[in-house]
Formats: sequence, C-alpha cells, structure tokens
Amino acid sequence: MSTIRPRRLRSDLNIRNMVRETRISSKSLILPLFIKEGSSIKEPIVTLEGHSYYSPDTVQEGIEQALACNIKTVLLFGIPKEKDDIGSGAYCENGVVQQAVRHIKAMYPGVTVITDVCMCEYTSNGHCGIVENDRVVNDVSLPYIAKIALSHVKAGADMVAPSDMMDKRVKAIRKILDDNGFYETPIMSYAVKYSSAFYGPFRDVAKSAPSFGDRKTYQMDYHNRREALREALLDIEEGADILMVKPAMSYLDIVRELRDNTQSPICAYSVSGEYAMIKSAAQKGYIDEYAAMCESAAGVFRAGADMLISYYAKELSKAIEKGDIG
Repeated sequence: MSTIRPRRLRSDLNIRNMVRETRISSKSLILPLFIKEGSSIKEPIVTLEGHSYYSPDTVQEGIEQALACNIKTVLLFGIPKEKDDIGSGAYCENGVVQQAVRHIKAMYPGVTVITDVCMCEYTSNGHCGIVENDRVVNDVSLPYIAKIALSHVKAGADMVAPSDMMDKRVKAIRKILDDNGFYETPIMSYAVKYSSAFYGPFRDVAKSAPSFGDRKTYQMDYHNRREALREALLDIEEGADILMVKPAMSYLDIVRELRDNTQSPICAYSVSGEYAMIKSAAQKGYIDEYAAMCESAAGVFRAGADMLISYYAKELSKAIEKGDIG
C-alpha cells in the first residue's frame, strides 16, 4: 500500500499556503492608464468598466488610486485629439503621453512609468506603422517608432514598451536611446504579440481600429508556437530587457515556452477582451468574478510570468493583501 497521500498537504489553509508553488506579489502587477489630450478630463470608459480616461492634469487621480492599492507601476496609452498619416502626435515634445509622464514623475517620482510605444492611436489609418500603397512598410516605420520612444524617455519615462511588431524596432530604439545617453533605460518588448480577437474593447477605448485591412501582416498568427520563441530571441539579440506575451489567457503555453528557453524576465498582458469576458459573465451570474479574476491571474504566473499587466491590477493587489491569491 502506498504511503503517499497528497491530500495531507491540503488539510488546512496554513499548510496549503506553506506549500504553495506559485507566489504573487503586488510588486509584479502593472496597471494600464489611458490619457486623453485636453484638460480636466475624468471620464468613465464604457467598454472597460471600472476604468477612466484622464487628461495629463488629472492623471494623478489614477496614480493615487493605484498607490492606494500598492500598485507602483503603470503603463500609459495616449489618445490624441488629432491624427495624421505619420502619427506625428506620438513623438511631439508636448504630446499627450509626454505631458502625462512629466506630470507623474514631478508629483510621484517613486512611481515607475512605462509607456506604450506605437503609432496606431496617432495615425489616421489606425495602423502601427507608415502605410504606403495600403501596406505597412517595416523599415520606413522604424525611425518614427524610435523617435516616439526617445520622446517618451526625454519626458521622463522609466521604461518604453514597443508594441508595433515591426522587425528590428527594438534595435532601432536601443540605438537611438544609447546615442542620446539613455543607456540605462530598459525596453519591455511586446516580443510575442498575436493578431487576436481579444483586443476589441481596447481598440474602442483607444480609437485605434484600422481603417482598412487588419494587422495580420505584422502581428503573429495565433497558430504558431515556434515562431514565438524566434521572435523573442531576436528581440533579446536586439537589446530587449523584458519580453512580453500578449494576450495572456489563450497563450499560457507561449509564456511557458519563453520561460523554459530564455533567461529574460517575462511579462504577460491580460488584455481588454479577457477582462470584459470575466466582467460580462459575472454580470450574468455565470461565474464568480472575484474567484475567476484570482484564478486566471494565478494561471499566468504559474505558466512562468514574472509580471502581469492587468485591468484587474488594483483588485488583484487587494486580493493578495487578503491572502486569497499570492
């Protein structure tokens, strides 16, 4: 008769906590914030319940809420008033993100500010690069993406996160930052970003849906696993400091693939569609929102992520404090 009984280590809460394999800290959570160009803006976001648009002069309200939940890292997305073919608002010295970064760092120097580096919110066509003959042109886009990153860092950003999925954009950003003396500014690369149906609410929030076609020529095909490791290794070679997998929920095998085959810190982005699914299912009474939130986040860390970008970051931090997760 076997003397091994796994249930012995599940017999009470203290023992279960003692042998828990996956540990989560609020220090590993990152909260997205959406910054609208203008002033005195605090506007609820309909498609992301519980979140708001802020303007650069009101963003401290979002920061204060984050700090109250022990969240000290934010990821900024900008929504400009005007767009053009080259996304010039993205790298403007007084652009919406640049204003917000300066405001946050002046008031809260201890908050880590990461900025999303992309063109889709700023281009009139909604694509993530320069368009020629109805096609996003990779190498023509690189100098623009690099300029965006540099403008964010000059404004005071602690880290930049390129999300465009252009080949060699990490190399271009690393070079321009180094050439301007920003050797120590890290790059969190959206290394493995799939062309996904789960981005719907975000595209409405950021007004960044493509005006024609889709993003399948630059975002990854969700059938592919080996290609994810290839993308990640290329970004490491180009100078990426942190690798991101996006989305999270349907791509936990990719998180594990990168964890097993690289030494880089891994971030996962639990995207707007994942958040909306839990919210809407809970509102219909199909699931327990709090329990589903905790379980899905634990799955991301169990798969091997070191950090998580989540619209539930504040709620997750409170759950960690209560001991319900982590």
